This record gives sequence, C-alpha cells and structure tokens, in this order.
Amino acid sequence: MNVVTGEEMHQIDRYAIEEIGLKEELLMENAGLAFVNCILPLLDKKANRVAVLIGVGNNGGDGFVISRSLLEKGFQVDVWLIPPLHKVKGTARYHMEVFEKCGYECLNFDSFSYEQFLEKLMGSTHVIDAMLGTGVRGSIRSPYKEIIRAVNELDCTVISVDLPSGLPSDGSCEVGEAIKATHTVTLQCPKLSAFTYPAREYYGELSVVDIGIPKRAINEISKTRFLWTEEDVKRTLPVRKPSSHKGSHGKGLIIAGSKTMTGAPVLTTKACHRLGAGLVTLAIPDVAHEIVASQIIEATFHLCSSKNGEIDDINLSREQLKDRYDAVAIGPGIGRKNTGDFLEALLTDFQKPIVIDADGLYYLKEYLSTLRTRKGATVLTPHFGEFAFLTNQSIKSVEENRFQLAKQFAMQYGVYLLLKGPYTIVTTPKGEQFINTSGNSSLAKGGSGDVLTGMVLALVMQQDDLQPAISNAAFLHGKAADFLTSHGFSPLGVIASDLVEVIPKVLNRC
Repeated sequence: MNVVTGEEMHQIDRYAIEEIGLKEELLMENAGLAFVNCILPLLDKKANRVAVLIGVGNNGGDGFVISRSLLEKGFQVDVWLIPPLHKVKGTARYHMEVFEKCGYECLNFDSFSYEQFLEKLMGSTHVIDAMLGTGVRGSIRSPYKEIIRAVNELDCTVISVDLPSGLPSDGSCEVGEAIKATHTVTLQCPKLSAFTYPAREYYGELSVVDIGIPKRAINEISKTRFLWTEEDVKRTLPVRKPSSHKGSHGKGLIIAGSKTMTGAPVLTTKACHRLGAGLVTLAIPDVAHEIVASQIIEATFHLCSSKNGEIDDINLSREQLKDRYDAVAIGPGIGRKNTGDFLEALLTDFQKPIVIDADGLYYLKEYLSTLRTRKGATVLTPHFGEFAFLTNQSIKSVEENRFQLAKQFAMQYGVYLLLKGPYTIVTTPKGEQFINTSGNSSLAKGGSGDVLTGMVLALVMQQDDLQPAISNAAFLHGKAADFLTSHGFSPLGVIASDLVEVIPKVLNRC
C-alpha cells in the first residue's frame, strides 16, 4: 500500500481525473460513501447525534456527501458550514447543491454567535471533522483555531475525514492547533504524517478506505514509499521444501558479545535460530565463551582473541569467510574499547551480506566510505541515536526528518537501512521505503534490538530479495511484541527473551 504526502495525493487525483478520465464528482461521492460505510459500526441511530463540521475544498465536499448519506440513513445530523457560503467552490459546491436539492439544510457558522455554536455542538455524541484535510498551509486561522480547541475539549467521539484538521500531511513534526481524533478514516492512501510523531497521536484509530482511484494513477505518482503489512509478510515469507536440509537455509556467522555484555550474543543467536537459520556460528571473545556457551546449545562457536574483554581479532581468513558462511551479523554487545579494525577487514574481505548493528555501527563510522564499493549487500539497523551518530545529526533532527535522512543515507552509501523506532522504516539502496506496521512500546527496552539483528540475519540468508527479508524480520519482531501484549503481558513487563520465545507462535499465525 502506497504512503503519500498531501501534494502527492493531489497529483494522484489529478492524474485519475485528467489522464484516466474519472469525474471528480464521482471520486468525491465514492470518498464520502466509503467513509460512511467505515464508521457505521460506531453509530447508533437512536442514541447518537452527529455534528458534521464542513470546511472549503475537497475535505468539505466529502463532508456534504457524508452528511447526505447519514441523513438518508435516518441519523440525527447537524451539518455546519464553517466558511462563508461564497467560498465553497468547484466540486465541493456541486455536492453542496446536491445536498440541498435532496431537501437538506446546513447551519451557517456565520449566522450564529460562537456561544450558540458551542451550545449546539455540546449536544453531539459524535463530531465528524471535514474541515481542512490535506489543504493546511501555515498556521491555523480563525475561526478554525477556536473550533479545533472547542472540539478537543468535548467529551465525545471525534472522527476525522482523511486526516485530522490542522495536521500536516507531509511528515513534518511541526504540529500547532489540530483536531485530536478518536478515529481517522483516510481516503485511498495513508498520509505520511500518520507515521511520524507527534502527528500520529492525533489520528486515533486509523482506517484506510478505497475510493476507486485506479492503481495506475497511484503508481504513476507514488513509487517509493509503502506500508509493509501482514499480507505482504504472508506473500513473501520463505516456504521450506520437503527435500531441504540445514545447509539450504543459510550458514550464518554472528560476531557479538564481550566480557561485560554476554546477553546480547545469546539473544541474537537464539532469534536467528528461531527464525529458521540452518546453521549458526557465534564468534565471541574467548573470555566470554564459558558464560555464553552455558545458555546456547544449538550454535557452534568460533573463539576470537580478546583485549580489554572484547574481540581483538576474529581470526578468519578471506577464504574461510567465503567458504563457511552465507551472511554475517556483527555488533551486538561487542563493546567500544578496541580499534574495530576487524570490521574494516570484514567489509573488504567478505563479499556476501553483512548486517551491522549496535556497537558495530560505532566502529563503522570510520569506514563509511568503504560501503560504496562493497560487492556484497550491507544492512544497517540503527536506532535514532545510532543513526544520529552516523550522520552527524542531532537526535531531534533525525526524529523530525527520518524519512528524508534515511533515504539520503541509503542511496549515498548503497546500503539497506533499517531505521528502528515507532513505524520502523526499511530503505533500499534505490531509495524505496517500506514502513513497518507492527510493534508497540514494549520494544523500547534493552536487548530487543539484538533480537531483531538475529531475525534479520536469518531471513537475509533465506530470501533472495533482501528488502522483503528485512521488512519481514521487522514485522515479525514487532508482531512478537503485539502477541505478548495481547496475551496478558504489560508493555512494561516484556523483556527481550520473551520476544524470542514467541517467534514460533507468531510464525505459525503468518
């Protein structure tokens, strides 16, 4: 499913109308009716009174269709036209006239005092916000500013059309006055701001409805930003052949751990096994072997010479790496006390996929220039702080511009970038971006990233196309957290090892 900005959605509409030949009046009718069909389970004809707040532009036009449909179905509806009548033009004007010709009337905001408007509004059980949509430009002006504040103070259900009025649609983190909706029904394509914070907090429960825009119109305009959903996972997860053997599903090397961080390699290795890797070798410093080996019985071990309790040399030649392993993951718990020279050698000598996480990213900063000439694929899995370090940005800047910065970095260095956080983004070397739709706040805990690294390595070895492999790992990782919190676990109480244990159950469901 494509994710768009407001401007991209406008171009998609124009393409559907001007190039394909669909009537704008028809698309607006489709949008309003699809919205109503989506919200019907939330409404009760006898118990509810609905107020529809209508602005100018297409969002307002949708409001007239919605109002007409609800009235035709027998609901109690107060229809408020917020702008002066002469400002309603184009297709919105057409649907206003259809609304009136059906025998319905709207209340003109200008004809009431603000106090009278508030008094009537307070009698509503549901408010439908069809005021501004994607047409927001600059700061919110009166009377919308005051109306938005009044709606946010009401004790009722608020449902926004397309996106809450006042929110940007382009992923900007600047949020001024905006409707804080209980539900948002997005038309055709989800908008980018639904996957950025703090804007996402204003959407409430998000639904997406099809309004009949052909795929060709969408794909002509929006080609690089998509949602990755459970349907995509089911479509692309590897299926084992009856004749397969352990060598068929990847021979992976995990370089992880140190004397003071023995948990990270355990989590990464177990997660890699749980997600189907055929053979896993764990390279750890010799000083940590005894502790780690007591917790892992499925993996083989490669002991590395140590210094300061951390890996000093991985002790593997180019030929050994090439012959023994299909992919390598490096970073969880390796520490930052040594030089990291072994990472440079690995990037040069190993010409198959490498997954780099955690402290591996700390050492990588010195060798970023080598990524451009690597023959094998490179997968980086930073959180906001690690990505800020790699890009010399502030964490705040990364949070506010994560889509743009991730795309720029992935294309510049030719890497697959999995930028962790709420709505994790997987960006390909060509700049395509896939937004993960699973997960919750229980993942905000030490060790969850180590689990994800093992999951990424497992699927990278089992799938030829790396983007689905990485996106599937991110989705299943988040789905494990969702499974736990839906089965009695508080987000506060989930620990990383819990994620590993439920991977088989999550896989079984997908």
